[in-house]
Order: sequence, then structure tokens, then C-alpha cells
Amino acid sequence: MKPLKTLIILSCLIISVSCTPKKELNWKIAENPILTEWALKVDPLKPWPEYPRPDMVRNKWINLNGLWQYAVTPKDAKPEKWDGEILVPYPVESALSGVKRRVSENESLWYRTTFKIPAPWKNKTIILNFEACDWETTVWI
Repeated sequence: MKPLKTLIILSCLIISVSCTPKKELNWKIAENPILTEWALKVDPLKPWPEYPRPDMVRNKWINLNGLWQYAVTPKDAKPEKWDGEILVPYPVESALSGVKRRVSENESLWYRTTFKIPAPWKNKTIILNFEACDWETTVWI
């Protein structure tokens, strides 16, 4: 009788978890004639959950990948409004970014996000690691 009761409880748990509604997001993959099966599995809430490169290994870290605001402006102009959301870490030209737009040499691409530093990290050294910033990068905190 005990195995049957356990099986019923597990079944109810699995059904209740699978019925939980997913958070509705405005982000979607941009149109692209060549999408792989993996592209269709990208989750904007956890787009690249793996730990960064081995030389950056830390016991405590925060993954900042996810939906950020972005704007494309004329070169050297600051954004007056934001164009939408981009899925980081994918490049703006990629369908997975949700944007799929080329930025010319006469334009600047801006990203913006917010995050909270955990209270136990107060007065600790904090490292911000930006990968694949392949042209000009300025960071404001």
C-alpha cells in the first residue's frame, strides 16, 4: 500500500508543477530562415546559465544574462528612449537576441539593466565580466 500512496503523491506533484503557468514575456526569437533545434529551446529567463570561463570561477556569482533594454542611436548620441529588449548574451545581429539588426559604424548600440548586489557582498571586491565586447565598450555604474 505504501508504494501506491507514494506513486499517487509523486504523480500529483508532477502534475501540479507542470500546470504552473509560465511568466508571459514580450521577447521572441527574430525571424530567421535557419534556426536549429537548440535555438527553439532558448529560455529568455535563463538564456546561458553556464558558469563563465574557467579563469573567472568564483564560489559566489550572479549571472546577468537575460533581457536587457537596448537602443541604437546615431554615433556619440545618448538614447532618449529605448528601442526594446535584447536577450543577452546574444549579439544584436543574431535572431536569438530577439533584435536581428545590423549596427553601422555611424551608430552606437546601448544596453541597460539593473541588478542588486547581495547584502553579504558589502565591502567586498566585485568583478564585472563582459565577454564578447568586440569593439568599443564603456560601462557606467
